[in-house]
Amino acid sequence: MELENVPQVEECLNICSLDEESLQSSERRVSGYSSGSCSPLDSSSGSVSCPNEVNLSKLIHDRIASNDRWFSLEYFPPRTNAGATNLINRIEHMGSGSPLFVDITWHSGAKPSTDLPTSSTRIASSILNYLGLETMLHMTCCNNNREQLTEYLQIAKTNGIRNILALRGDPPRGQDWSPTAGGFNYAIDLVKHIREEYGNYFTVCVAGYPAGHPDGKSYEEDLIRLKEKVDAGADFIITQLFFEASTFIKFVSDCRTIGIQCPIIPGLMPIQGYHSLRNLAKLSQLEIPDEINRIVMTIKDNDEAIRNYGVHLAVDMMRELYDNGVLGVHFYTLNREVATIEICRHLGLWCEDPQRMLPWLPSNRWRTSRADEEIRPIFWSSRPKSYIYRTQTWDEYPNGRWGNANSPAYGDLSDYHLFYMKRNSSPEELLNMWGKNLSSPRDVWRTFTCYVSGDTSVHGVKVKRLPWNDIELDPESQLICDKLMSLNRRGCLTINSQPNINGVPSSDPTFGWGPEGGYIYQKAYLEMFIPPNLLEPITRTERLP
Repeated sequence: MELENVPQVEECLNICSLDEESLQSSERRVSGYSSGSCSPLDSSSGSVSCPNEVNLSKLIHDRIASNDRWFSLEYFPPRTNAGATNLINRIEHMGSGSPLFVDITWHSGAKPSTDLPTSSTRIASSILNYLGLETMLHMTCCNNNREQLTEYLQIAKTNGIRNILALRGDPPRGQDWSPTAGGFNYAIDLVKHIREEYGNYFTVCVAGYPAGHPDGKSYEEDLIRLKEKVDAGADFIITQLFFEASTFIKFVSDCRTIGIQCPIIPGLMPIQGYHSLRNLAKLSQLEIPDEINRIVMTIKDNDEAIRNYGVHLAVDMMRELYDNGVLGVHFYTLNREVATIEICRHLGLWCEDPQRMLPWLPSNRWRTSRADEEIRPIFWSSRPKSYIYRTQTWDEYPNGRWGNANSPAYGDLSDYHLFYMKRNSSPEELLNMWGKNLSSPRDVWRTFTCYVSGDTSVHGVKVKRLPWNDIELDPESQLICDKLMSLNRRGCLTINSQPNINGVPSSDPTFGWGPEGGYIYQKAYLEMFIPPNLLEPITRTERLP
């Protein structure tokens, strides 16, 4: 179903269609707004405004002055209309915990400043004007000129958005960053432009890198560049994620030493899965501490255990930061809710208002009448909780191969411009793996075959990755390696597969997962690209009488 055809979605995502009276009745739940009268529509500019509104920078400074702890939440625009609808519902639920603000990343490849339901600006506008939460919008200047960015900022202002996270952004995938002639090349250019064109209308945030930016010549030079952004008009800093509290503590100390006095907020991303952690390390070029690697490897196939460990790690790290004077924390949620809410509750940050009694018995997503059923698939029989109970939060687990496009978490880390998104291999290295010249389809077949077999390419380089697989072949695929090579040599290009497993112990080093004492059963499957001439024979079936 298309998003525009759902009435409640139109109410939620098409704020511009609401009249003034409707907007006035929308409750603003974020602390810091004046209780005085507020006219939401500025007739002179068409922008949503509130004359007595306290800006985000003052909210942060007030919290610091009163020694109050607080948290904020970050989301990225989903890929689908249904995902956007579900994200708004999720943010509304998480907004009940009283975050100081939420922010939306800038997905430049998805027309971020249009009226599309999945655009960054429209989602940010909906959060601000429909949910009443203080909202910050990311904006990147890479590959944009002055006129385009002015247009983006004006649209944000028209929608009432007053907080911008100014970023350089990343080049298109597969390309190295290079300056754009006549454009804005660094975040400082965007900060200066905002101050020149809009004065103090926008609160401006910039990114900090506790381990240094990968493009920087040195950690010390990166600190100087950060100070230049603050001197140009940035109000506060949010950092890239880190894995040890000491990294952030040193970073703040170094910033203060060179004269950076604005608030610095630590960015925290809970570990929620083995594969997401591995991808995160590659994309952000951060070194994962050996102790974390060691623990995660022992539980890598148990999603729930990894999430619990991630919660434990985040809580311990935040308590150490609290002991060193930190008051606020910014969560990279990956559009998921369970781990972040658990962390906030452990830290005493979750301040959900009491709910009034309803005249009917509400359902509870965590404890349903089906949660105690005793009959379930045999491969779940060794687990203490029911299948229905355990699968209710599968949306929270990023390990699964099959993503639900309706999920607000459907997407990948490329939407997080605060990270440094770059493949581990340069374009030249990839060409040496895949071939610089293609004379026939068989050249492509040979590349896929080499990836499966571990053989070298025509340039003598081992094919360690493909566009669809950014890691080397999983060890479990060795069981069907000969069959995969045979398919690829015939033009059936395999991109994902799983061998059939029948009763392997859960402790098996290759196929095992979950608690000890169980057995693994899994069906075989295969994803592949096939030539048109093979499609009809493969799909032809004989029907039995």
